[in-house]
Amino acid sequence: MISEQGIIDRISNETAYVRVTKSSACKSCASKDSCHITDRDMIVEVANSLNAREGDRVELSVPEGTFLKLSLLVYIMPVIFLLTGAFLGNYLSLQIDTDPSKTAALTGIFCLVISFIGLKIFENRKKTGDKFYPRMTKIVFRERI
Repeated sequence: MISEQGIIDRISNETAYVRVTKSSACKSCASKDSCHITDRDMIVEVANSLNAREGDRVELSVPEGTFLKLSLLVYIMPVIFLLTGAFLGNYLSLQIDTDPSKTAALTGIFCLVISFIGLKIFENRKKTGDKFYPRMTKIVFRERI
């Protein structure tokens, strides 16, 4: 598990918005000089499964390998859809006697758009306990009221 700590900015219904700052993991990252995400705090939306309160310091965790899987999904899937669509369009152009280049381009773009729609649907299906999203694993420090 990859873990990070943050402070809860606000709570809305059963969702906590956690402010996460630069961590020790950023210091050892090979891309730290070119990464601009670490220049500012990030707000992470997580299920408030521990009934934490505003101001509490909490630990967030994501299973290892999640970032690699998501990167493959986001970057490789559209390319596969584009190429598959282009090959399918080329094959179809022979069947319906049209220009192979235009048909391949149109079906490739169509399949690429389908892949983006699929990724958007995947992004919107947040579920509590979904392995691709961070979870609140413990309250490190409870803010006194």
